[in-house]
Amino acid sequence: MKEKMKIFTNGLLAENPLLVLMIGLCSSLAVTTKLTNGLGMGLAMTFVLVMSELIISIFRRFIPNSIRIPIFIVVIASFTTIVDLLMQAYLPALSAAMGVFIPLIVVNCIIMGRVESFAFSQPPVNAALDALGMGLGYTWVLCGISFVRELLSEGTILSIQIIPESYCIGFFSKAAGGFFVFGMFIAITNAIKSVTGERK
Repeated sequence: MKEKMKIFTNGLLAENPLLVLMIGLCSSLAVTTKLTNGLGMGLAMTFVLVMSELIISIFRRFIPNSIRIPIFIVVIASFTTIVDLLMQAYLPALSAAMGVFIPLIVVNCIIMGRVESFAFSQPPVNAALDALGMGLGYTWVLCGISFVRELLSEGTILSIQIIPESYCIGFFSKAAGGFFVFGMFIAITNAIKSVTGERK
């Protein structure tokens, strides 16, 4: 039980795909101008990651090593298509805001990396826990960055005005603002790890 808990919690901070492993940064910086976008992207990614790792883990003994990468891509693309079509049908505004970044989940380094390095050699339960932990770790970072950027650039949270527009800073809606906020998150994470490491 302790081992399974460690697998799940690894992705939340210790091996967070964005703050520690620093993979999948392109989409994370592009869609985090609003909290709804960050949450939508995070949940979509988590669904694809969990389902892909689970399926690959279940059928890993039947997948020839020589063609594993094409098979991984087909599985990931199938679940990405499901998410994309569901969003277009039930959340058209969010789908439009995401643009090309939902279909690009297929080639996201996080999913391909976890499928290759973990799911292909682990039992289904471990693979599902790893995927869920990595997905939630990815989601909370996206939501955190989105929260800061939306609040500072537009003065809103979930389209509710919190700060008067005259106090907003347009810089945070730009790519440079995204890099700045992301850098601050990394700095805070490293500071926390440094302090907890010293205490140990």
